[in-house]
Amino acid sequence: MAPTKAMRPIIPVLPATRVTTRSKAQNNNALLKGKRKADASPSKQSAAKRSAFGDVTNAEKLKAFDNKSKQIQKPLLKKVMVQSKVLPSVKTIGKPKQNENVAPPPAPAHKVQTRQTTKVVHPLIPNQTAQKPKEVLKEITVNKVKTRLSNEFEKTDDSLYSSALEDIMGRKGSNASTESRDKMSITMVAHQMEANLNLGNHEVPQGVNDFDKENWDDVFQISHYAMDIFNYLKSREPTFLPDDYMERQPNLTRWMRSLLVDWMVEIQESFELNHETLYLGVKLVDLYLSKVTVNKDVLQLVGAAAMFIASKYDERIPPLVDDFLYICDGAYTRKELLRMEINLLKVVQFDLGIPLSYRFLRRYARAAKLTMPILTLARFILEYSLMDYATISISDSKMAAAALYLALQMKGVSGWTPTLEFYTGYKLEEIMETVITLNLNLHRKPKEALMTVRNKYSHKIFFEVAKTPLVNTEEFKA
Repeated sequence: MAPTKAMRPIIPVLPATRVTTRSKAQNNNALLKGKRKADASPSKQSAAKRSAFGDVTNAEKLKAFDNKSKQIQKPLLKKVMVQSKVLPSVKTIGKPKQNENVAPPPAPAHKVQTRQTTKVVHPLIPNQTAQKPKEVLKEITVNKVKTRLSNEFEKTDDSLYSSALEDIMGRKGSNASTESRDKMSITMVAHQMEANLNLGNHEVPQGVNDFDKENWDDVFQISHYAMDIFNYLKSREPTFLPDDYMERQPNLTRWMRSLLVDWMVEIQESFELNHETLYLGVKLVDLYLSKVTVNKDVLQLVGAAAMFIASKYDERIPPLVDDFLYICDGAYTRKELLRMEINLLKVVQFDLGIPLSYRFLRRYARAAKLTMPILTLARFILEYSLMDYATISISDSKMAAAALYLALQMKGVSGWTPTLEFYTGYKLEEIMETVITLNLNLHRKPKEALMTVRNKYSHKIFFEVAKTPLVNTEEFKA
C-alpha cells in the first residue's frame, strides 16, 4: 500500500544548528561582520570563502629569478621550427589573370605583365625574398581593385559589401537613386527605433513624482529606458505563471512545499546569496513541479538544483557543487544533482530571464521615495509569502505592489498614492484581493518548522520588521 501524504515530510529536518558550514568548531567564536544575517542563521566561515579569480594564473611562478644568471625562469615551451616564407604578393610573379589563356613564361626569365607596361624580373633564389622595382609596385597599387572597410561613412559604388540600410533601400526598389540612399543614415535609423520603442517619452501625469527625470543624468539609474525595461518584464509575466499543480502531484502536499521553501531561505542565509537568487530558485521549483511529477524523496533535490542554477545566474561567485551536496546531508550524489540541473533547464527551456517580484518591489519603493524600514517590511511580507502556495498563480508585479501597500498600512504612513499607481500600473481595487491574501497569511499562527523568515527579519539589521503589529482588513484605507 502506498504511503499517504501525511505520513512523513519529504525533507529531513536538519538539527538545531540547521544548515551549517563545514567548520563547526569555529562557529562558536564567529562574529557577524557587515552581513545582514539573522541570529538563528549560521555564519559563513572564512575557510569556505574563495577568491574571485582562483588559481588561474602562474604569475607568481614566473617572477622567480635565478641569482646566478639574473634571468626569469620561464616554463619550458615546445620548440617549433618555422620555415621562412615569401609573401604570395611578392613571390608570385607573372600569374595569369582569370579567364585568360596565357601560357606561363619559360624560365629562367619571368615576365610580369601589367595593363600598361611589362617588366622583366630575374629568377628567384630559394629562401630569398624578391625585390620589386618601385615602378612595378606603383603600377600594381594603381590597378588594385578599391574596396572599403566596414564603415558606413566611406561607402562607394564599387563596394563589395552592402549594409543593412542598402538592403532596406533595395527592397523598396532596385532603381533607388544614390541620393535617396545617402539620406538614410545611422542617426535616422536610431531616431526611428527610439520613436517605435517610445524611449524616454513617457508622459508623467500631474501630481506624480517623475523619478526618472530627476535621475536622468545618472548613468547608474538608466533612467532613459528604465520604464521600458519594467514594462517589458511585466509583459513577460504570463509566460512564467505556474498553474495549480498540486492536484497533479500525488506524492506532494502544500506543507512539503512550505518546508522546502523554508529550507531554501536557509540556504540563502547560510551562503550569503542575493535575494534575487532565492526568488529565482523558488520560481524555478514551481515551474518544474507544474510540468513534471516528482516523488517526495526527489523534492529536496529539485530545490537544491534550482538554487544551484539561480546562484550561477545571479551570483558573482556561486557556491560549488560540493557545497550543495553537503547541505543535502549526502542524500544525493553529484551525478544526480547535475542530472536534475539539466532536466530543470530543459523544462524551463533555458529561459532564466524570469520577472521577479523582488525587482519590481525595489523599483516601486524607489520611485515613491520610501524609507528603508518600509521597504524592508514589504520585503518581509513578500518573502514570507513564498511559502504560501496560494500566491504562486499571482503575477510578480501585482505581488510587489500588494506587499508595498500592506507595508504602508502597517506603518500607517500613507495610502495608494498617484505616484505608486503610475509606476506600478495598478489601481487599488486591482490589488486589494492580493493584499487580503497576504494579510491573512501574516495572521496565521507561525509554525515552529517555518520560522526561518521570521527569525531573519526579527534581527536589528532588518529593523525588526517581523515584530511590526498587524492590521485588520477593515482598517485598510485608500
